[in-house]
Amino acid sequence: MASARRRGAWLVALSTSALTCIVSPAQAQSEIPGEAPAPASEAATQPSPIGATEIIVTARRRAETLQSTPVAITAVNAAMLENKAAVNIGDLQGAAPGLLITQQNSGAQAANISIRGLTYADIEKSQTPTVGVVVDGVTIGTSTGQLQDAFDIAQIEVLRGPQGTLFGANTIGGVINITRTKPTMEPGVKAEFTYGRWNTWAAKAIVNYGDGETWGIKGWYFHNESDGFYHNAIRDTRAGGSKGDSYGASLLFQPTGSGFDAQLSVENVVQDFEPVVSNLTNSTELFCGLIPANECNRNNTSDLYTVFTLPAKSKYRAPNATLQMNYDLGAVKLSSITGWRHSKEAQTQDFDGSSTDLYYVDRRQHYTQWSQELRAAGNLFTGFDYVVGGYYFHSKYDLTQWTRFFGFDPSIPPMEFDQNPQTNVGKTTSYAFFGDFNWAFADKWRLSFGGRWSHDNKKLTNSFAQAGLIGSGDANFTKFTPKIGVDYRPNDDVMLYASWSRGYRSGGFSPRAATAQTAGTPFQPETVDAYEIGAKLAAFDKRVEVNIAGYISDYKDMQQNLTVPGGPLGNQTITGNVPGGAIIKGIEMDATLRITPELTITASSAYMKSHFRNFVTDGINGALIVPFDYSANRLIYAPKFTGSVNADYSVPTSFGKIVATAGWRHISPYDEQISLGPLTLATDSAGTVTSVVVNGNDPRVRTTTQDLVDSSLTFNFDIGDKEAYFRVFGRNLLNEKTTTHAFTVAGLFSFGMALEPRTYGATVGVKF
Repeated sequence: MASARRRGAWLVALSTSALTCIVSPAQAQSEIPGEAPAPASEAATQPSPIGATEIIVTARRRAETLQSTPVAITAVNAAMLENKAAVNIGDLQGAAPGLLITQQNSGAQAANISIRGLTYADIEKSQTPTVGVVVDGVTIGTSTGQLQDAFDIAQIEVLRGPQGTLFGANTIGGVINITRTKPTMEPGVKAEFTYGRWNTWAAKAIVNYGDGETWGIKGWYFHNESDGFYHNAIRDTRAGGSKGDSYGASLLFQPTGSGFDAQLSVENVVQDFEPVVSNLTNSTELFCGLIPANECNRNNTSDLYTVFTLPAKSKYRAPNATLQMNYDLGAVKLSSITGWRHSKEAQTQDFDGSSTDLYYVDRRQHYTQWSQELRAAGNLFTGFDYVVGGYYFHSKYDLTQWTRFFGFDPSIPPMEFDQNPQTNVGKTTSYAFFGDFNWAFADKWRLSFGGRWSHDNKKLTNSFAQAGLIGSGDANFTKFTPKIGVDYRPNDDVMLYASWSRGYRSGGFSPRAATAQTAGTPFQPETVDAYEIGAKLAAFDKRVEVNIAGYISDYKDMQQNLTVPGGPLGNQTITGNVPGGAIIKGIEMDATLRITPELTITASSAYMKSHFRNFVTDGINGALIVPFDYSANRLIYAPKFTGSVNADYSVPTSFGKIVATAGWRHISPYDEQISLGPLTLATDSAGTVTSVVVNGNDPRVRTTTQDLVDSSLTFNFDIGDKEAYFRVFGRNLLNEKTTTHAFTVAGLFSFGMALEPRTYGATVGVKF
């Protein structure tokens, strides 16, 4: 029995690498139907607030009105986020059709993001997300760091479907494009303090100064702190606490009449938190026999909030800098965006989720990326505009992981217990050239087309410090991804469009490979062919706006974690391709109804149907490696239906105004891991298993139906030239309890992470 346990523990170590494969008022000029809008640098465009007649977006790297952009896009501005007391962009979940954003605590500021059922939830730095998060023009290269703070945001644009032409190769699901506020160039302050349940408090301030014309500087400091909403039954304390700080400055320089502007922003993010997991191990798994009975066979709803983990901590430091420059030469506008990000992480975590010391890790890693984008935009001739440019990206990272398997003694640090830690060292170098063109080829008709040529070089070395090199890989991937679309605008209130685009995500090397051969064998790129038709409609002087889109996504060479023979235990987990891929179909709607100047209602809905095609890969059955057919399993983070309704009502008063908001978000159940549910075994005449059919994912990795109700009431006071406000708010008022992530591990144990339960609080703030 002891031998079997040791073998199982080594299997976990080699196949999971710490189990971190965790499986969003400027009035526009009226446009003449059929004419392409004049391009502009989005860096120089301040997005307009929701509620203005025309909303300006920069989804196509040019300033356009939302309703004239032939892309499925949802725009969310600062007022919407502030009124619902949003903490980070995770509060966008359900606000845009088909969008899921959940937090997982195996990495700092780490997000699992899914758009239209496309996701790849893995925090290893050698892996890339399928949904890009872009902050002021700079793409965040890993899922760590994507969960951005919601304070100091001018506008967020959620772009659905592949966006590779203008935003890069690894955006096959879509893009969350975040624009932060610019320095106002005038003296001013915005400060607020929030206190809420779980002894949660936040203090945030932004200070602006400048000469009102040529230069301006903005400084900020944000602090967030919480005791956490879990309860540790072993220590009888709150668990999952966190403390974070973000501070920095931004300098804007734009000489009057020069056509030039430059903005330099520098920031540092510091985060400390306690990573905890909820125990989902049941009687079918090995660890259930090694832990106290009350810690086994727990449910994945109300039981999630009581944990039994050993003490753990995470430290995250992430400085970053962005330089944006724009030069308007009249006939052409030039833009440059330079980005640099660095992170340092040190995290311990008790992954088995029990009070018994079975699987505990210590991970130390560093990551650095820098990118440079150059663009030119203009009109080639009347009715034909363009955006062309080049892009360069480089990143490097290193990871060392010490693991304490079956230590049964928490006093021994993993660094002492594990004399043979696992290490990864990786580099990525990418460059690309792109072009995006609009041609008004006939009255009321416009053709949009373009493409991106990308080249990626990936390097990764896997080794164990004492055992020496396991293996390394060095590979190049090159791809051209085109797009084409047509739109028809019979009048200012109607636009119909159709498009086809190809999304591309680069290949790479497996961070969990356990032999020289598999460590040196790359997995190949995956692609998505996306077909979309849509309509953008307005009526009653734009008091009613409805956008509808239908799509089909043909997912090919899908990247998945696969089990193959090899390694010290006879098998290993690597990243590989599933040629059959998947088909995803859906229809989406979002609408805005401006009933009165005081009352606005917004709504969204998305229906999605998806299935794998011929998802057959190697798996372990007993001591044998045999084909496993996962074709009947659900795609992860792909709910069949999502919908939302939100109302904002503003009441003028003698002292200012009162703003009331209420929202409901509905998310149907979805799975969070490709896993083993009920099995059907095929055997030969001798009774030997020859193949296995998997009849769905493990039920423990499926969420419940979520009906999330949020509301707030804000009192705004006008005090001379100053504004003060007081807000009370509540989130998840129906107290829905389910997982945001759940994972089963090789028949050994299972764990999950919980949705924030009902919470409430108050904010007081001032602006002047």
